[in-house]
Amino acid sequence: MRPIAALGRTTIRAFIFPGQGSQVIGMGRGLADASPVARAVFEEVDEALGQKLSRLMWEGPEVELTLTANAQPAIMAVGIAALRVLEAEAGMLLADKASYVAGHSLGEYTALCAARALPLAATARLLRVRGDAMQAAVPAGEGAMAALLGLGFDDVVAIAAEACTATELVQAANDNANGQVVVSGHTPAVARAMALARTRGARHSVLLPVSAPFHCALMQPAAEAMAAALADAPLVAPVVPLIANVTAAPVHEVDAIRALLVAQVTGTVRWRESVLAMADLGVTTLVELGGKVLGPMVRRITPDMKMLTAADMAGVEALAKEL
Repeated sequence: MRPIAALGRTTIRAFIFPGQGSQVIGMGRGLADASPVARAVFEEVDEALGQKLSRLMWEGPEVELTLTANAQPAIMAVGIAALRVLEAEAGMLLADKASYVAGHSLGEYTALCAARALPLAATARLLRVRGDAMQAAVPAGEGAMAALLGLGFDDVVAIAAEACTATELVQAANDNANGQVVVSGHTPAVARAMALARTRGARHSVLLPVSAPFHCALMQPAAEAMAAALADAPLVAPVVPLIANVTAAPVHEVDAIRALLVAQVTGTVRWRESVLAMADLGVTTLVELGGKVLGPMVRRITPDMKMLTAADMAGVEALAKEL
């Protein structure tokens, strides 16, 4: 891997990839219709999963696409399709234009696939395991997630600790942006955290439409399932470092990446800190592939950071010219 300082770029970029919630019927279809490179990505994912996931992505039903085990590989597939088309259109490879990669939650797997640390088929299968395991970890209705808006991360951590009991827990799950923190845990504990947040000056608190309480200790069975799956995964060092969700720091050693992917299942997604870390590392431009959900967060965190997005063919073509 080339040292970052030796790349000699005036523009230092990181490519970033969205997490769950960016799925929508029709996702990726324009890319597939316009590009055989994109079609090949969706076909490979379909074959890896033994399922016509692409048909579900393009035709629905939405309730089935939203299932965690489907949404996760679907979002990854669109991100990789956008990247592969971009590489073909611009005549470049990711490592030619990016110094780092990062992803929000499941987007970390997309980032590793993009950085050639995981093959596409293996990434799809890992995300199917991850989605199934996360869904199975907590019985339906027993867990919840809520966004608390207008409070700092440390304030939310304190509120979550106060809302826990001996038998019910809630944790800060996603530190998304300034004043935008998500909590996760047992449903009654999440409700207590929401009530406390309102008394502590939260601008708004809202339950999220999710099927399980992700990124908290209740996901420990899923973490164990991912540890087993990742132990056999064909993971190699990425061509550029990954900014890890759990540490908000660069990592490229295979064993460390494997451990961090396991820790991520129950740990906090430190996205705000990750963006700040990339800025501290000299990154001047973030490129979001496969969605448009991270851009608004980035603008709240670092208004001076240049933000580029490409979620469809027109966006990819425009980005190819920009790069």
